[in-house]
Amino acid sequence: MTAETSQTLDRGLRVLKLLADTDHGLTVTELSHKLGVNRTVVYRLLATLEQHSLVRRDLGGRARVGLGVLRLGRQVHPLVREAAMPALRSLAEDVGATAHLTLVDGTEALAVAVVEPTWTDYHVAYRTGFRHPLDRGAAGKAILLARQQSPSGPGYAFTHGELEAGASGAAAPLLGVTGIEGSVGVVMLSDAVPERVGPRVVEAAREVAEALR
Repeated sequence: MTAETSQTLDRGLRVLKLLADTDHGLTVTELSHKLGVNRTVVYRLLATLEQHSLVRRDLGGRARVGLGVLRLGRQVHPLVREAAMPALRSLAEDVGATAHLTLVDGTEALAVAVVEPTWTDYHVAYRTGFRHPLDRGAAGKAILLARQQSPSGPGYAFTHGELEAGASGAAAPLLGVTGIEGSVGVVMLSDAVPERVGPRVVEAAREVAEALR
């Protein structure tokens, strides 16, 4: 800590990061140990964060991330979209298919940026704001692939007809971007995705990840 920083704010942010890294929440005692402060300090931090809906406590007393964090997260989408656009434009023009950036929103996949190719006679209309389950469609399956402790295979997902009849998709997960879970992919009217598209979406996902770091 330096003279220009706030110790209380720093601790509060550390609480949020710790809670974001666990699926089952943390008790006051667990947070106290992880932060290296006494329980009274933790109680005060949690009470303040609860007032802003950034933290909630369940009936068992375990603290979890609150819905207020989601509201803050939605404001990040325009910034993420802007950073991703150059890589998406390049991908759409190169492959000749609609390119998209998809992020996790709760239990769903949410398209936050879409770029359509300019030179094709026809392409799939895929709109920003489109949602679908994580276990359906290439974008969601690529995200689930990244959640594996030891991902195997080529590092991208191919699907056909899961979200729209006659449409195929390919997507690769965003890797190494703290606090963001998502994928970059393309969707096209085709019975199958050409093999070269898989490595190309991996490359685009890497470019987007670098832009977001």
